Amino acid sequence: MKKQIAVLGAGSWGSVLANVLAENGHQVQLWSRNPDQVAELNEHHTNQKYLADFTYQPALHATTDMAAAVTGAQVVLVVIPTKGLRQVSHQLAQVLAASGDQPVIAHATKGLEQATYKRPSEILAEEIPAANWQAIVVLSGPSHAESVAIHDMTAVTAASEDLASAELLQSLFSNQYFRVYTNDDVIGAEFGAALKNIISIGAGALQGLGYHDNARAALITRGLAEIRRLGVAFGANPLTFIGLSGVGDLVVTATSKNSRNWRAGYQLGQGKPLKDVIEQMGMVIEGVYTTKAAFELAQKRHVKMPITEAIYRVLYEDENVETAIKNLMSREVTSEVE
Repeated sequence: MKKQIAVLGAGSWGSVLANVLAENGHQVQLWSRNPDQVAELNEHHTNQKYLADFTYQPALHATTDMAAAVTGAQVVLVVIPTKGLRQVSHQLAQVLAASGDQPVIAHATKGLEQATYKRPSEILAEEIPAANWQAIVVLSGPSHAESVAIHDMTAVTAASEDLASAELLQSLFSNQYFRVYTNDDVIGAEFGAALKNIISIGAGALQGLGYHDNARAALITRGLAEIRRLGVAFGANPLTFIGLSGVGDLVVTATSKNSRNWRAGYQLGQGKPLKDVIEQMGMVIEGVYTTKAAFELAQKRHVKMPITEAIYRVLYEDENVETAIKNLMSREVTSEVE
């Protein structure tokens, strides 16, 4: 059955996910704060700042009015950078309270909140009263917007404690090029989604310095060990990290130039200052902020994350990238199996 769906956030990922839903025949309202962006999407069916030379479905409608987008929607998909998620969630709570609607709330946000270290689903649950939603679902996995836009075969996970809601997202999105699996491990899906951005920065830095396949494979493998270690400390299922929202998302993000985090790391490896990298990117680099949150969280929980710590020192203590690599490689040797 075709559904009425609101997508909040019209960046590259939010707009492409909205387009997938529109291609699948659903009635989709895409919300953005930017009136110029909304006008471009509605008049020209383009979103040039975020996804150049791509044409969106004519049936996809954009709006700056959140109430108009959300009211009556059976599903609200939130695709907002982590640093803005709490504010948008608060605004969404007011809209839902006024309408009396109780939709399934899904999100495709990948990060941890600064200072609180909260995962996106925790932020949503804190800001929106439980009376105003049926369930919270995480949509995560190896999926660059640029690849989904050209119908590259993509597989992701819909994770929720409520299986019926996860299956609803599965049915809404699945088609011949976009396949959705279900999972009940929200914690694991969100930690995998957030922490892989840190390792992606490291992978980009390695290539920027001229390292090759062996170095990248070592970083991805040991990075996955760190991701799993922190996630399990918070109750995640270890098996989640060998799935789509774990190793799958990590591999695509740490090996692709489509990743902002990889591109940021590459420029750092070439010697560019972080502030210049951020300004040049023009879009949120989630891994920069997640690195700080994950480093501090690991310190509080006494979880060993040497790669994350090294990247933290590069980003926040101005340590030279080559020095950070040298320190990592000269640590005391240990067993691979924990």
